[in-house]
Amino acid sequence: MTHDELRKLESTRRRALWEIARFLPSDPEAADALAILDDLDDQDQNDTLPTDKLFELSEVRDSVTVERHHSGIDIVLERNIPQPWRERFLQASIGSTRLSDGPYAHDWEKFLNEWEREMQHLQKHRAA
Repeated sequence: MTHDELRKLESTRRRALWEIARFLPSDPEAADALAILDDLDDQDQNDTLPTDKLFELSEVRDSVTVERHHSGIDIVLERNIPQPWRERFLQASIGSTRLSDGPYAHDWEKFLNEWEREMQHLQKHRAA
């Protein structure tokens, strides 16, 4: 999968996740967004990502180190975030403030926590 394909896929995933967040599980209006997410999950299973391994959330959380910027603010370096997580974070963070050297560490942690909640919400939709 090319970088442009990954960006498009994760942009689509992000929009669908924001869409289902509006609905309670079993709400029929979430069906279109759920179908998109199911299709994206199928693509994830079949496509090769630009990395050798797709990290699980806990592995990503443990592998990305926080660095102290000379300004005194904790940041993460984008290059240390494995794909597709980097693109997922970038898509969720469009418009967020950051330092030129990297995004704020608290935004990275917020993204990981929110991703976990979004996946739980998605599972509830799928189970309904």
